[in-house]
Amino acid sequence: MMLYCGVDLGGTKIEIIVLTDDNSTLFRHRVSTPQGNYEKTLDAIVELFHLAEETVGSLNALGIGIPGAISQRTGRIKNANSVCLIDQDLKADLQSRLGCKVYLSNDANCFALSEAVDGAGEGAKTVFGVIIGTGCGGGLVINGQSLDGANFIAGEWGHNPLPWLEPNETALPCYCGKSGCIETFLSGPGFVKHFELISGHSLSTQEIVALVEEDSSLSDTAKQALERYCEWLAKGLASVINIFDPEVIVLGGGMSNIDYIYRRVPEIWGNWVFSDQVLTQLAKAKWGDSSGVRGAAWLTR
Repeated sequence: MMLYCGVDLGGTKIEIIVLTDDNSTLFRHRVSTPQGNYEKTLDAIVELFHLAEETVGSLNALGIGIPGAISQRTGRIKNANSVCLIDQDLKADLQSRLGCKVYLSNDANCFALSEAVDGAGEGAKTVFGVIIGTGCGGGLVINGQSLDGANFIAGEWGHNPLPWLEPNETALPCYCGKSGCIETFLSGPGFVKHFELISGHSLSTQEIVALVEEDSSLSDTAKQALERYCEWLAKGLASVINIFDPEVIVLGGGMSNIDYIYRRVPEIWGNWVFSDQVLTQLAKAKWGDSSGVRGAAWLTR
Protein backbone atom coordinates (compact mmCIF):
# COMPACT_ATOMS: atom_id res chain seq x y z
CA MET A 1 0.00 0.00 0.00
CA MET A 2 1.38 3.38 -1.03
CA LEU A 3 1.19 6.26 1.43
CA TYR A 4 1.02 9.93 0.51
CA CYS A 5 1.86 12.65 3.03
CA GLY A 6 0.94 16.30 2.73
CA VAL A 7 1.16 19.47 4.80
CA ASP A 8 -0.98 22.58 4.50
CA LEU A 9 1.13 25.51 5.70
CA GLY A 10 -1.50 28.12 6.53
CA GLY A 11 -1.40 31.50 8.17
CA THR A 12 -3.05 30.24 11.35
CA LYS A 13 -2.60 26.47 11.30
CA ILE A 14 -0.30 23.78 9.95
CA GLU A 15 -2.03 20.51 9.12
CA ILE A 16 -0.56 17.17 8.09
CA ILE A 17 -2.35 14.22 6.50
CA VAL A 18 -1.40 10.73 5.34
CA LEU A 19 -3.57 9.23 2.58
CA THR A 20 -3.67 5.74 1.07
CA ASP A 21 -4.02 4.76 -2.60
CA ASP A 22 -7.81 5.01 -2.36
CA ASN A 23 -7.62 8.43 -0.63
CA SER A 24 -8.55 7.06 2.78
CA THR A 25 -7.10 9.06 5.66
CA LEU A 26 -4.68 7.16 7.91
CA PHE A 27 -3.47 10.10 9.97
CA ARG A 28 -4.31 13.77 10.35
CA HIS A 29 -3.17 16.34 12.87
CA ARG A 30 -2.88 20.11 13.09
CA VAL A 31 -1.09 22.69 15.18
CA SER A 32 -1.09 26.48 15.33
CA THR A 33 1.32 28.23 12.97
CA PRO A 34 4.22 29.99 14.75
CA GLN A 35 3.59 33.61 13.85
CA GLY A 36 6.38 35.42 12.01
CA ASN A 37 9.08 32.85 12.82
CA TYR A 38 10.57 30.83 9.97
CA GLU A 39 12.75 28.54 12.11
CA LYS A 40 9.87 27.63 14.41
CA THR A 41 7.73 26.97 11.34
CA LEU A 42 10.36 24.50 10.11
CA ASP A 43 10.43 22.88 13.55
CA ALA A 44 6.65 22.50 13.56
CA ILE A 45 6.60 20.81 10.13
CA VAL A 46 9.44 18.44 11.08
CA GLU A 47 7.70 17.53 14.34
CA LEU A 48 4.44 16.81 12.52
CA PHE A 49 6.21 14.65 9.94
CA HIS A 50 7.90 12.57 12.63
CA LEU A 51 4.61 12.25 14.50
CA ALA A 52 3.00 10.92 11.32
CA GLU A 53 5.81 8.40 10.87
CA GLU A 54 5.39 7.21 14.46
CA THR A 55 1.77 6.47 13.62
CA VAL A 56 1.86 5.03 10.07
CA GLY A 57 5.51 4.03 9.54
CA SER A 58 8.25 5.38 7.28
CA LEU A 59 7.34 8.02 4.68
CA ASN A 60 9.53 8.72 1.67
CA ALA A 61 8.16 12.09 0.50
CA LEU A 62 6.28 15.16 1.67
CA GLY A 63 4.08 17.54 -0.31
CA ILE A 64 3.48 21.04 1.04
CA GLY A 65 0.90 23.63 0.09
CA ILE A 66 2.39 27.06 0.74
CA PRO A 67 0.77 30.52 0.93
CA GLY A 68 2.87 31.83 -1.95
CA ALA A 69 4.74 30.67 -5.03
CA ILE A 70 8.18 29.43 -6.00
CA SER A 71 10.45 31.81 -7.88
CA GLN A 72 11.63 30.22 -11.13
CA ARG A 73 14.73 32.39 -10.89
CA THR A 74 15.90 31.56 -7.33
CA GLY A 75 13.91 28.52 -6.23
CA ARG A 76 12.90 30.45 -3.13
CA ILE A 77 9.46 31.49 -1.95
CA LYS A 78 7.85 34.66 -3.28
CA ASN A 79 4.46 36.35 -2.91
CA ALA A 80 3.73 34.85 0.52
CA ASN A 81 1.29 36.65 2.81
CA SER A 82 3.12 34.83 5.64
CA VAL A 83 6.00 37.20 5.04
CA CYS A 84 8.53 35.25 7.14
CA LEU A 85 8.54 32.68 4.29
CA ILE A 86 9.56 35.17 1.60
CA ASP A 87 13.01 34.49 0.06
CA GLN A 88 13.42 31.30 2.09
CA ASP A 89 14.54 28.01 0.51
CA LEU A 90 11.86 25.97 2.24
CA LYS A 91 12.30 22.94 0.02
CA ALA A 92 16.04 22.59 0.63
CA ASP A 93 15.75 23.38 4.34
CA LEU A 94 13.15 20.67 4.89
CA GLN A 95 14.85 18.10 2.67
CA SER A 96 18.03 18.48 4.72
CA ARG A 97 16.13 18.04 7.98
CA LEU A 98 13.83 15.23 6.90
CA GLY A 99 16.09 13.32 4.53
CA CYS A 100 13.29 12.81 2.01
CA LYS A 101 11.97 14.39 -1.16
CA VAL A 102 9.87 17.53 -0.64
CA TYR A 103 7.40 18.93 -3.19
CA LEU A 104 6.00 22.46 -2.98
CA SER A 105 2.98 24.06 -4.60
CA ASN A 106 0.72 27.02 -3.94
CA ASP A 107 -1.89 26.21 -1.29
CA ALA A 108 -4.75 27.39 -3.49
CA ASN A 109 -3.55 25.10 -6.30
CA CYS A 110 -3.60 22.18 -3.84
CA PHE A 111 -7.07 23.16 -2.69
CA ALA A 112 -8.39 23.49 -6.24
CA LEU A 113 -6.92 20.14 -7.29
CA SER A 114 -8.45 18.35 -4.31
CA GLU A 115 -11.90 19.79 -4.96
CA ALA A 116 -11.73 19.23 -8.73
CA VAL A 117 -10.79 15.55 -8.44
CA ASP A 118 -13.25 14.28 -5.83
CA GLY A 119 -14.75 17.33 -4.17
CA ALA A 120 -17.36 19.95 -5.00
CA GLY A 121 -15.99 20.30 -8.54
CA GLU A 122 -15.84 16.59 -9.34
CA GLY A 123 -16.76 15.89 -12.96
CA ALA A 124 -16.19 19.46 -14.15
CA LYS A 125 -13.62 20.08 -16.87
CA THR A 126 -12.71 23.53 -15.54
CA VAL A 127 -12.60 24.53 -11.87
CA PHE A 128 -11.50 27.71 -10.13
CA GLY A 129 -10.67 27.06 -6.49
CA VAL A 130 -10.73 30.09 -4.19
CA ILE A 131 -9.32 30.43 -0.69
CA ILE A 132 -10.80 33.36 1.22
CA GLY A 133 -9.26 33.10 4.66
CA THR A 134 -6.22 34.77 6.20
CA GLY A 135 -5.29 35.69 2.63
CA CYS A 136 -7.02 35.40 -0.72
CA GLY A 137 -5.69 32.98 -3.32
CA GLY A 138 -6.92 31.00 -6.28
CA GLY A 139 -6.03 27.96 -8.32
CA LEU A 140 -7.06 26.76 -11.79
CA VAL A 141 -7.68 23.13 -12.73
CA ILE A 142 -8.28 21.97 -16.28
CA ASN A 143 -9.25 18.34 -16.95
CA GLY A 144 -7.96 17.27 -13.55
CA GLN A 145 -4.59 19.01 -13.91
CA SER A 146 -3.51 22.03 -11.90
CA LEU A 147 -2.32 24.95 -14.02
CA ASP A 148 0.88 26.51 -12.65
CA GLY A 149 1.56 29.05 -15.39
CA ALA A 150 4.84 30.35 -16.80
CA ASN A 151 5.57 32.34 -13.62
CA PHE A 152 3.92 29.89 -11.19
CA ILE A 153 1.20 32.44 -10.38
CA ALA A 154 -1.78 31.10 -12.36
CA GLY A 155 -5.00 31.85 -10.53
CA GLU A 156 -3.50 34.47 -8.22
CA TRP A 157 -6.43 36.82 -8.50
CA GLY A 158 -6.02 38.18 -4.95
CA HIS A 159 -3.39 40.71 -6.02
CA ASN A 160 -5.33 42.20 -8.86
CA PRO A 161 -7.31 45.34 -7.98
CA LEU A 162 -10.94 44.83 -7.05
CA PRO A 163 -12.81 45.69 -10.29
CA TRP A 164 -15.61 48.22 -10.56
CA LEU A 165 -14.69 49.89 -7.27
CA GLU A 166 -17.16 52.56 -6.18
CA PRO A 167 -15.85 56.10 -5.47
CA ASN A 168 -16.89 55.87 -1.80
CA GLU A 169 -15.15 52.53 -1.19
CA THR A 170 -11.78 52.57 0.54
CA ALA A 171 -8.78 50.97 -1.17
CA LEU A 172 -6.69 49.70 1.74
CA PRO A 173 -2.92 49.13 1.49
CA CYS A 174 -1.83 45.53 0.92
CA TYR A 175 1.29 43.77 2.20
CA CYS A 176 2.38 43.38 -1.44
CA GLY A 177 3.02 47.14 -1.60
CA LYS A 178 -0.05 48.11 -3.62
CA SER A 179 -3.51 49.27 -2.54
CA GLY A 180 -7.00 48.06 -3.34
CA CYS A 181 -6.04 44.42 -3.97
CA ILE A 182 -8.90 41.92 -3.96
CA GLU A 183 -7.30 40.34 -0.89
CA THR A 184 -7.78 43.55 1.13
CA PHE A 185 -11.53 43.27 0.53
CA LEU A 186 -12.25 39.53 0.55
CA SER A 187 -9.86 38.03 3.10
CA GLY A 188 -11.04 37.57 6.67
CA PRO A 189 -8.83 40.41 7.95
CA GLY A 190 -10.03 42.58 5.06
CA PHE A 191 -13.68 41.99 5.97
CA VAL A 192 -12.94 42.79 9.62
CA LYS A 193 -11.07 45.99 8.71
CA HIS A 194 -13.81 47.29 6.42
CA PHE A 195 -16.42 46.62 9.11
CA GLU A 196 -14.31 48.59 11.57
CA LEU A 197 -14.13 51.50 9.12
CA ILE A 198 -17.91 51.80 8.85
CA SER A 199 -18.82 50.93 12.45
CA GLY A 200 -15.90 52.01 14.62
CA HIS A 201 -15.93 48.55 16.25
CA SER A 202 -13.20 45.92 15.98
CA LEU A 203 -14.95 42.53 15.92
CA SER A 204 -14.09 39.08 14.58
CA THR A 205 -15.68 37.71 11.41
CA GLN A 206 -17.80 35.33 13.49
CA GLU A 207 -19.03 38.17 15.70
CA ILE A 208 -19.94 40.32 12.70
CA VAL A 209 -21.88 37.53 11.00
CA ALA A 210 -23.67 36.70 14.26
CA LEU A 211 -24.82 40.32 14.50
CA VAL A 212 -26.72 39.91 11.23
CA GLU A 213 -29.17 37.58 12.96
CA GLU A 214 -29.47 39.68 16.12
CA ASP A 215 -31.50 42.73 17.03
CA SER A 216 -28.91 45.19 18.23
CA SER A 217 -27.58 48.63 17.47
CA LEU A 218 -24.96 47.13 15.15
CA SER A 219 -27.22 44.69 13.30
CA ASP A 220 -27.96 47.02 10.39
CA THR A 221 -24.27 47.85 10.03
CA ALA A 222 -23.39 44.15 10.02
CA LYS A 223 -26.00 43.48 7.34
CA GLN A 224 -24.59 46.33 5.28
CA ALA A 225 -21.06 44.96 5.66
CA LEU A 226 -22.11 41.45 4.62
CA GLU A 227 -24.04 42.75 1.62
CA ARG A 228 -21.03 44.82 0.51
CA TYR A 229 -18.81 41.76 0.94
CA CYS A 230 -21.09 39.72 -1.33
CA GLU A 231 -20.98 42.47 -3.94
CA TRP A 232 -17.17 42.60 -3.79
CA LEU A 233 -16.97 38.81 -4.08
CA ALA A 234 -19.40 38.84 -7.01
CA LYS A 235 -17.28 41.45 -8.80
CA GLY A 236 -14.05 39.60 -8.15
CA LEU A 237 -15.45 36.28 -9.37
CA ALA A 238 -17.14 37.91 -12.37
CA SER A 239 -13.73 39.10 -13.55
CA VAL A 240 -12.48 35.49 -13.39
CA ILE A 241 -15.54 34.18 -15.24
CA ASN A 242 -14.96 36.78 -17.96
CA ILE A 243 -11.44 35.39 -18.53
CA PHE A 244 -11.39 31.69 -17.53
CA ASP A 245 -15.14 30.90 -17.65
CA PRO A 246 -15.00 27.91 -15.28
CA GLU A 247 -17.81 25.41 -14.92
CA VAL A 248 -17.49 25.44 -11.13
CA ILE A 249 -16.05 27.89 -8.61
CA VAL A 250 -15.31 26.27 -5.24
CA LEU A 251 -14.82 28.39 -2.14
CA GLY A 252 -12.65 27.46 0.82
CA GLY A 253 -11.12 29.25 3.80
CA GLY A 254 -12.81 30.79 6.81
CA MET A 255 -15.00 33.24 4.89
CA SER A 256 -16.40 30.36 2.80
CA ASN A 257 -18.35 29.19 5.86
CA ILE A 258 -20.80 32.10 5.49
CA ASP A 259 -23.74 30.31 3.89
CA TYR A 260 -25.44 33.52 2.73
CA ILE A 261 -22.84 34.16 0.02
CA TYR A 262 -23.79 31.00 -1.94
CA ARG A 263 -27.28 32.37 -2.49
CA ARG A 264 -26.52 36.07 -2.81
CA VAL A 265 -23.42 36.11 -5.03
CA PRO A 266 -24.96 34.13 -7.94
CA GLU A 267 -27.97 36.44 -7.77
CA ILE A 268 -25.87 39.49 -8.59
CA TRP A 269 -22.65 38.44 -10.36
CA GLY A 270 -24.45 38.55 -13.71
CA ASN A 271 -24.31 42.35 -13.41
CA TRP A 272 -20.59 42.15 -14.27
CA VAL A 273 -20.29 38.91 -16.29
CA PHE A 274 -20.11 39.59 -20.05
CA SER A 275 -22.82 37.08 -20.98
CA ASP A 276 -26.60 36.84 -21.30
CA GLN A 277 -26.58 34.11 -18.61
CA VAL A 278 -24.17 32.69 -16.04
CA LEU A 279 -24.04 28.90 -15.94
CA THR A 280 -21.03 28.74 -13.63
CA GLN A 281 -21.83 27.00 -10.34
CA LEU A 282 -20.70 28.42 -6.99
CA ALA A 283 -20.03 25.70 -4.42
CA LYS A 284 -18.70 25.27 -0.91
CA ALA A 285 -15.67 23.01 -0.56
CA LYS A 286 -16.61 19.40 0.09
CA TRP A 287 -13.51 18.75 2.16
CA GLY A 288 -13.69 21.97 4.17
CA ASP A 289 -10.47 23.44 5.51
CA SER A 290 -8.71 20.10 5.05
CA SER A 291 -9.07 20.16 1.27
CA GLY A 292 -5.73 21.89 0.73
CA VAL A 293 -3.80 19.34 2.75
CA ARG A 294 -5.28 16.51 0.68
CA GLY A 295 -4.11 18.23 -2.50
CA ALA A 296 -0.65 18.67 -0.95
CA ALA A 297 -0.44 14.93 -0.32
CA TRP A 298 -1.25 14.29 -3.97
CA LEU A 299 1.88 16.22 -4.98
CA THR A 300 3.91 13.17 -3.95
CA ARG A 301 2.18 10.80 -6.36
